[in-house]
Amino acid sequence: MSKVEFKKVVVAYSGGLDTSVIIPWLKENYGCEVVAFVADVGQGEDELVGIEEKAIASGASECHVVDLKEELVADYIYPTLKTGALYEGKYLLGTSMARPIIAKAQVEVARKVGADALAHGCTGKGNDQVRFEGAFAALAPDLHVIAPWREWDLVSREECLDYLAERNIPCSASLTKIYSRDANSWHISTEGGVLESTWNAPNDDCWAWTIDPEKAPDAAEYVTLKVEKGAVVAVDGQAMTPYNTLVYLNDKGVKHGIGRIDIVENRLVGMKSRGCYETPGGTIMMEALRAVEQLVLDKTSFEFREELGLKASHLVYDGRWFTPLCRSILAASEELAQDVNGEVVIKLYKGQATATQKRSENSLYSEEFATFGEDDVYDQSHAGGFIRLYSLSSRIRALNEAKK
Repeated sequence: MSKVEFKKVVVAYSGGLDTSVIIPWLKENYGCEVVAFVADVGQGEDELVGIEEKAIASGASECHVVDLKEELVADYIYPTLKTGALYEGKYLLGTSMARPIIAKAQVEVARKVGADALAHGCTGKGNDQVRFEGAFAALAPDLHVIAPWREWDLVSREECLDYLAERNIPCSASLTKIYSRDANSWHISTEGGVLESTWNAPNDDCWAWTIDPEKAPDAAEYVTLKVEKGAVVAVDGQAMTPYNTLVYLNDKGVKHGIGRIDIVENRLVGMKSRGCYETPGGTIMMEALRAVEQLVLDKTSFEFREELGLKASHLVYDGRWFTPLCRSILAASEELAQDVNGEVVIKLYKGQATATQKRSENSLYSEEFATFGEDDVYDQSHAGGFIRLYSLSSRIRALNEAKK
């Protein structure tokens, strides 16, 4: 079947096998010029070395590498942290939070080079196709989107390697790929291999960053985080940018095996998937922020923040960052965070990050008021009337039942 021809397509390029195949495939099937776009989200220098040359060798007319590291942490990760978002109670949304900024930058490159289409290498089974295309729809509804994995008939790594070999396009990928991994400065995910059976325990190869907690140092390490308006602004007395804060805490967390989870999650497209995720610095940050919230937020405010976190986790996971609802939730969490200021000491030990000391000038906790001794603000005899009014509906219901 003939395809619509495009003048210029910007493809999200990683340098891996799939996207190396996508570039020549687009040229052959759509008769277009292909521009490669690479997002530097802190996945590591090894992933970026020589990537422009690889893209050109695959057939791209040009390659744009865009540094998004600081913006990712400051404008996407930190705001999400303020909501307290944890997808299905465990996942710190490492892959999910990176997708909207990558999609936004890809659209910006497309506008810059005058492209009339966008392309991505997401499979037809995963969440990322929805996240990218949902962002494209919100930011550039006029640009066509090409998803090769939903169109081509290549079904194996061997076929992809043969495709490149037939065209004399160099590729360093091997025939077998045991695990599928995605990394950025916030986390790394590992899927596939032994993890495809939920009865298989993860082996050492399933963890790419963190040391096995059982092999972590026997001596605990302590880090002190300063929090202002729900954001970590300094660690161990040193002010840092959001990205540098994350890098510093990642280095600390990796050594102590912090931030490992093995989860079976519900994908947006309906199937379940299993993955081993490592978020060392993020786990430390989350523990610190929640510790300050415990001091500062009253009961109903904290309850509302929990509701925001639950809703935000699904919005971010489902690729709905660029929506009015997401903006509203982020605005609400930003307002709640205005008084979330304080200092927290986190103990790092054998895979656990635990807040051991916390203080805030806005703390609602008072040793004077919480004591069982005498104080000036609470008369224990007043509790009886409060309880009688608080339980009035239960009392009336019980009296009605007795009459029956």
